Amino acid sequence: MLDLGSIDRADDRPPYRQIAASLRRLISTGRLPPGEKLPSEAELIAHYGVARMTVRQALQELRGEGLVVAEHGKGVFVRSTPPVRRLASDRFARAHRKQGKAAFLAEAEVSGHKPGVDQISVTTEQAPAEIAERLRLPEGARVVMRSRRYLANGTPVETAVSYIPESIAAGTAIVSTDTGPGGIYARIEEQGHQLGRFTEQVTARMPTPEERRALQIGAGVPVITLTRTAFDLDDLPVEVCETVKVSHAFVLEYDFPAR
Repeated sequence: MLDLGSIDRADDRPPYRQIAASLRRLISTGRLPPGEKLPSEAELIAHYGVARMTVRQALQELRGEGLVVAEHGKGVFVRSTPPVRRLASDRFARAHRKQGKAAFLAEAEVSGHKPGVDQISVTTEQAPAEIAERLRLPEGARVVMRSRRYLANGTPVETAVSYIPESIAAGTAIVSTDTGPGGIYARIEEQGHQLGRFTEQVTARMPTPEERRALQIGAGVPVITLTRTAFDLDDLPVEVCETVKVSHAFVLEYDFPAR
């Protein structure tokens, strides 16, 4: 039997926030485990003695935090997708590309997820000023821009946009929807640009309306933004990738030597 608590009329918090706090506590302590169905609206109304709108506000708050998902005609469930562990020291290993695995595929499998990708768009455009600077391209230079959305167990967790100089990408599978085994980096290396190093910049912020729609998250769920630049062995930048990640869907893990 779940201990749903009760409404404290002396509490400064509105009732819906108190209900949300009680359900949040049950989720965080594992009393409501991933995949578990929450009590129905009718049950919550009866237990707390509140109006339906109050219960819906509480559930909406939890949905906005990414803690629960609503399934039409079935109810509200604790989100079941555990974080994808992003192993930064291993995700770009050449061994993965030789096995035909792109980075997200490799890390999703390690985390026990079924990876997927959709909403793929490939265009050739003039490089935005910041991207041209990162790629050391002259003003007006063109790049192949690849946009896609990544899924873990069917749930959107990340969007990514890669920019590759047209001089590298033209005439390769990089300009196709399916880049083939090993992904973009395998194709870049086939062009004679063996990868030597990467730099990454990581920030956090609230999502834009477009990002909320693409990632299917509420306005209260922050996102992680990561901008990566790939360099070949001659230290020539060969790709810039801008990713937007659902904050609760990832654990970013870095391994580096102490010097």
